[in-house]
Amino acid sequence: MHTLAGNVSAADMRVGIIVSRWNEFITDRLLQGALDELRRHGADEANITVVHVPGSFEISLAAKAMAETGTYDALVALGCVIRGATGHYEFVASAVTNGINTVTLQCGIPIGFGVLTTETLEQAIERAGSKAGNKGAEAALTAVEMADLVRKIATGKAK
Repeated sequence: MHTLAGNVSAADMRVGIIVSRWNEFITDRLLQGALDELRRHGADEANITVVHVPGSFEISLAAKAMAETGTYDALVALGCVIRGATGHYEFVASAVTNGINTVTLQCGIPIGFGVLTTETLEQAIERAGSKAGNKGAEAALTAVEMADLVRKIATGKAK
């Protein structure tokens, strides 16, 4: 039996991070969590690119543009959509989720999903480095692990 599993070493990874400016007080915390985790796992800062977009809806297009360059081993999507009084939340949350999934499947690049979709501001704060951990850090680790796994699948070799 041949078993493949990804490692979470970012030492030789080129990682792109797309971060929304909307709800920036939350997304900045997600970004810092992602950057800290990448550094802890050996990423070279010269191999990390951070792209700021206006809102979560725009993350998918930036991810697609980055993926199509062939420059990155993995991408990390960071945003925050908090339910409000209108149906706008459902449209944005659905669009960004579907968009990121589409980019991943079309371009074959792992994208760590760190877009918070919460009912309240308190829930967003909890997921951006409080009680529930930092989902930006988790998304970065997931992206790196999947990039390593995709490499192994392509070569058929476990490293």
